[in-house]
Amino acid sequence: MPYKFTFDLSKVPRFFFTEIAVISYHKGMHKTLLNTLQEIIRKFRIQEATGLNISDAVVLLQDLIEMQAINLLERGRFLQTKKRALFLPHCARKFMDNRCKANFDPSIPSYTCAHCSTDCLVNKADTLARKKGYDVYILPGGSCVPKILKNAQYEGVVGVACGEEVKISKELLTSMDVAAQAIPLIKNGCANTIFNMDTLVNTL
Repeated sequence: MPYKFTFDLSKVPRFFFTEIAVISYHKGMHKTLLNTLQEIIRKFRIQEATGLNISDAVVLLQDLIEMQAINLLERGRFLQTKKRALFLPHCARKFMDNRCKANFDPSIPSYTCAHCSTDCLVNKADTLARKKGYDVYILPGGSCVPKILKNAQYEGVVGVACGEEVKISKELLTSMDVAAQAIPLIKNGCANTIFNMDTLVNTL
């Protein structure tokens, strides 16, 4: 959990993410957005919905916008790729104790979903991605990504993560010429994190 604050955007309207990305991208402002972000924060009542102070909300929105900008810029190249992987955060599992039957392989390092809970986000995402031909990695952290990419020559990667993790991984993916798509967490933390399944479906 690289952020020094926790957030929960699950109460924010779903169109919010697309709206801020489209407005900012078309105005070429995703790098210099302070005044506009403060206006967006007030318009969508982000502080009330999330409990974040204004500076943390600005950091979060800047990262979300950058994530969406990356997706827009990389989408065409990503769609041309054949060998793909999905990276999921292990903190999105339904259970973080022995009720989760996922197997951990420290040599990768990654968990393998055992499909033990039908209402588990990771189970749903894993099942969907594998049907579409993706290799799936359930990661304990973004630091695992370099080892995986060095051992398997993926052309495209979809990563579910917070903006801070995406920024860290983006440099590596660019240096390895891997096309990327990012799915933002809408609730972070060390457990019970949430991402939007519809967004994942559309991205995959």
